[in-house]
Amino acid sequence: MKRSTDDSAAPIPKPVFLTKAQREQQAIERRHIQVTGHRRNQEELLLSSNNRPSDPKPSDSDRRDRDSDRRDRDRDRDRDSYRDRERDRDRDRDRDRDRERDRERDRDRDNRDRERRNRDKEREEESKARERARLEKLAEREKEKELESIKEQYLGSKKPKKRVIKPSEKFRFSFDWENTEDTSRDMNYLYQNPHEAQLLFGRGFRAGMDRREQKKLAAKNEKEMRDQIRKKDGIEEKPEEADAQRRKEEAADMYDTFDMRVDRHWSEKKLEEMTERDWRIFREDYNISYKGSKIPRPMRSWVESKLSQELLKAVEKAGYKTPSPIQMAAIPLGLQQRDVIGVAETGSGKTAAFVLPMLSYITRLPPISEENEAEGPYAVVMAPTRELAQQIEDETVKFAQYMGIKVVSIVGGQSIEEQGFKIRQGCEIVIATPGRLIDCLERRYAVLNQCNYVVLDEADRMIDMGFEPQVMGVLDAMPSSNLKPENEDEELDEKRIYRTTYMFSATMPPAVERLARKYLRNPVVVTIGTAGKATDLISQHVIMMKESEKFYKLQRLLDELNDKTAIVFVNTKKSADFLAKNLDKEGYRVTTLHGGKSQEQREISLEGFRTKRYNVLVATDVAGRGRTGRAGKTGVATTFLTLQDTDVFYDLKQMLIQSNSAVPPELARHEASKFKPGSIPDRPPRRNDTVFAH
Repeated sequence: MKRSTDDSAAPIPKPVFLTKAQREQQAIERRHIQVTGHRRNQEELLLSSNNRPSDPKPSDSDRRDRDSDRRDRDRDRDRDSYRDRERDRDRDRDRDRDRERDRERDRDRDNRDRERRNRDKEREEESKARERARLEKLAEREKEKELESIKEQYLGSKKPKKRVIKPSEKFRFSFDWENTEDTSRDMNYLYQNPHEAQLLFGRGFRAGMDRREQKKLAAKNEKEMRDQIRKKDGIEEKPEEADAQRRKEEAADMYDTFDMRVDRHWSEKKLEEMTERDWRIFREDYNISYKGSKIPRPMRSWVESKLSQELLKAVEKAGYKTPSPIQMAAIPLGLQQRDVIGVAETGSGKTAAFVLPMLSYITRLPPISEENEAEGPYAVVMAPTRELAQQIEDETVKFAQYMGIKVVSIVGGQSIEEQGFKIRQGCEIVIATPGRLIDCLERRYAVLNQCNYVVLDEADRMIDMGFEPQVMGVLDAMPSSNLKPENEDEELDEKRIYRTTYMFSATMPPAVERLARKYLRNPVVVTIGTAGKATDLISQHVIMMKESEKFYKLQRLLDELNDKTAIVFVNTKKSADFLAKNLDKEGYRVTTLHGGKSQEQREISLEGFRTKRYNVLVATDVAGRGRTGRAGKTGVATTFLTLQDTDVFYDLKQMLIQSNSAVPPELARHEASKFKPGSIPDRPPRRNDTVFAH
C-alpha cells in the first residue's frame, strides 16, 4: 500500500529508546515468529509430498482435523514459549535486583571508607597544624632572642647610671641612732620598758631584778603574740596548745636556780611544746623555706604526719624511716588540699611527697566500680619521660597495693589500644607522659570527668621538651567546677572536694611560672635548698681536654669502676650508638638508652643495668632525671669539657661555685665563663688579660 502525499509530509516520530529487557523481549518474539514460520513451511512441504497422484485424495474432514491438530500444537507451543519468556523475565528481574543491591552495598562501603579517610586526614592535619604552631612559636622566640642580642650588641644594653658617691659620704659613719631605727621595741613588752638595775634593792633578788616577774611578763607576751598569729591566720587554739600555755603560766610563779639555763633542742621536745623559735630552727636545720599564706606546720616524723594507719603501715613496709625535707613540708599541705609548688633537687623524695597525700585523698572517695569507671580516674600524674613515669608507677604501687587502689601507666612505645582498654576497665590513678595522655583523650580512650588531683613532676623538663600545649590540654580537659576560690581569704569547705594541683620542678623558669599562675590557686611555694643547685650528694669534677682525648680519658675512668656502675651521657642518639659500639669492642659490658629505642628495648637495657649484667649505660638526657642521685645515694659526676662548649661555660662555672666544687683554672680564666651568653661585657678584653690557649 502506497503512502499518500499527506502521509509523506507528516513529521517523522522521534526514536524510542528501549531498555535491555525490552530489546531482549522483542528479539525473542521475532525468533519465535521465524521458528513458527519455518515449521509451517516444513509441514506444508511434507503434506505436498504426501499428496501424490497415486494416493487417494484426502477428504475435507481429514484436512480439518489436521489443521485443528496443527493449531493445537501451535497454541501449546506458543503457551510454552510464553511461559518460558515469563520465567526468563522474572529471572532477569531478580538478577537486576541483586545487582542493584550489590551496587548499593558497594556505594555504602565506599562512603564509609571515604568518611574514615577524611577523619584521619583531618586528624593528621590538626596534628600538623599544632606542630607547625609550636615550631613557629619556637622560631619566633628564637628570632626575638636573636634580635635582642643584635640590638644589645650594636646599641648596648640600657644600664642605670651609677651614682657617684663622694669619699666623704662613703666613709662617713654616724654614731647616733634615731628612735625610729629601733625596731625591737614593737616586738616585746620587756624591751619597751628596760629595767634599771638598782643595787641592794629587789627583795633579795640578784642585781635587783625580779626573775619571777620577768617570766610572767614573757609568758603573757608569748600568749598575746600567739593569739594575734592565730587570729590573722584564722586558726583556732588547740586544747594541747592551751594546756602547754597554762603550764607555762604556772611555771612562771615558781622560781628555781636553773631559770637561766639554755632551753632544750626541738628534737627533745614533744609536738605541743614546740615554740615559734623551735619551728624556725627546725626549718633552718632542714633548709626549708615557704612562700604563701596560712601555711601549716611541717611534720617532724611519720607519726606526726596525720596520715591514716593504712598509709603509715605502707610507709613502714616500704622502709621509709624518716621523712625527707620535701616530705616534711609538702605532705601536710597536700592533706589540706592546698596547691603546692615544690622546688627541690633530684632525688630528694618528691615522689612520696605527692603520692601519700594523693592516696589519702582517694581513700575519701567511693571506690571505682562499674557505675563510675566510665568517668575516668581520680588522679593524674604527668612526667616528661617514659622512664620517670614508670619509676613513679613503681613507687606508687609500693604504697597503693596495701590500699586496694589500681594504678595504670600510659607511655609511648606501647599499644595505645591496650592502654585505653586498661583505663576503661577502671583505675584510680593514671601515670602518663603528656603526649600519650592527650592522644588517649583525643581518641576518646580516656576521660577525666572526675579527676580533681593532678601532679606535674619535673615541670621544667616537660616545658623544655615542648610539652606545654599537651599539658595545658590535659588540664583543660578536667572539670573546672571544683577549682578553689581565687580569693585566698575565703574559707575552704572541708567536706567539699577541690581540685588539688602539685607541681614539682628543679628550677622555676618563666614558662613554669606562667603555667602555675593559670592553673594553681593561691599555691604555697616550698623550696628545699637553692633552686637549680646541684645536689650535694654528687661530687662534681670538670676536666678540660681536646675532643680527640675524650675516648682515652673515658676508658681510664671506666677501668676504675671495679664492681660499680656508670652512666655516660651524650648529646645525640647517633653519638650514643657510636660510643657504645666502640666500648663494646674494647670489652666493656655496655648498653644504650635513648629515644630511638622501643619501649621493650629500653626496659631490657634498664633491667640489665639494674642487675649489673651491664656496668656501663650510654644514654641521652632521657635518663638525666629520675635515674641519678636518688634516695640519698652518693656518687661522682665527671664532665668532659672542650673549647667548643663555650655556650655552657658561664652556667657550669656558677653551678660549680654554688655546690662548693673545684673550678678548673682553664674554665675560671676563660672569657666565656665571665659573662652570661647573650650579654655584652662592660669592656673588651685587654691585651694583658690572661686567656686560656690551646
